[in-house]
Amino acid sequence: MKKILGIFGLFAVICLFTALEADSFTKPNNIANLASRTGLYGVLGIGVAFVIVTGGIDLSIGSIVGLTGTLLPWLIIRHGWSVPAALGFVALVSIVIGLFHGLLITRLNLQPFLVTLCGLLIYRSIAQYVTDDQNQGFGTEYTGLRDLATGSMGTMATLMTLVGAVLTGFLFFRYLGVKRSEVAPKEQRPVLIGLITAGALTLVGLITWLTGSTLLAEVPAPMPFWILVVVAMICGLVLNDTVFGRHLLALGRNEQAARFSGVRTTWVIIAAYVICAVLAGLGGVLFTCDLNGIQPATLGQVFELYAIAAAVLGGCSLRGGECTILGIVIGTAVLRLLLNAFNLLGTSYTIESAVMGTVILLGVLADEVIRRFVRRRRRTAG
Repeated sequence: MKKILGIFGLFAVICLFTALEADSFTKPNNIANLASRTGLYGVLGIGVAFVIVTGGIDLSIGSIVGLTGTLLPWLIIRHGWSVPAALGFVALVSIVIGLFHGLLITRLNLQPFLVTLCGLLIYRSIAQYVTDDQNQGFGTEYTGLRDLATGSMGTMATLMTLVGAVLTGFLFFRYLGVKRSEVAPKEQRPVLIGLITAGALTLVGLITWLTGSTLLAEVPAPMPFWILVVVAMICGLVLNDTVFGRHLLALGRNEQAARFSGVRTTWVIIAAYVICAVLAGLGGVLFTCDLNGIQPATLGQVFELYAIAAAVLGGCSLRGGECTILGIVIGTAVLRLLLNAFNLLGTSYTIESAVMGTVILLGVLADEVIRRFVRRRRRTAG
């Protein structure tokens, strides 16, 4: 909870500073574009989080985006496949890649860094080979498919109201369950805080939606952001309210202890890499629909850095065992906000990679400092 509040505070400060320094920041088109970019990259950040929480890493995300994003228009336009068949094949490719990574890591005990680094090189080369390294796209056709990334539905106020209502209902029943189980008040507090926050979000969104009194009532809600919200809610439910999620977190904290406790660590790790690859495949589809004209050699380059940086900034520990889906969404928004601010303030785009590297480094340093502080407190208390 403290990490989420901290990253949200950073997000608010950057928003305020940019709004004061650049008038164009608060224009509806800029905010909609920012939300769209957050949706596109946020899906990748959530995917890699499932791997990071196990103590692993996936460096092949960008190449999976490049491969799946290239295959989709190649199959539809060049070979006449139907849209459902092409999407199904892309999903199958993503699943096979995830299984391949997971089996190599668990069955042959290869290092995740090495396996996914090789994948980074292999998958992009496959994309270039099958397409003869030619540009791919849908042209002026398949506008319905492209609406997945370029369309919008309602306004940000509508989205806020719906998300707040769903979260309020879910947290209300969870809080009732916690109260009935007579859990200590200290452990009830996070659920209560979440319930109050979700209720406030619903109320603000509803008032804004009905009155049209704020900027959010004018900003269209991009489809990629809707998709990110759905993915985040599903993954949050899986991580926090399922046996698999508890096993995943336990494995990340101490794999040997988890194994001795009866957790099938091999299959949990494989499932984590499959989830990561599938969400990377989804990212490939969305980016292709968004860009339309893509080059196999460049689509998805360094996207793995965006994903890892968003996960680390959002509270994931690179040592494993810690993950908050909401934190990752906010972390992605902070990264996109920083890059948007640099662009509006006239800073060179070449600083983009420096921002990614700095975020990852600061995240690792913060994680190490916090761990040492906690360890010292435990020793003192003991």
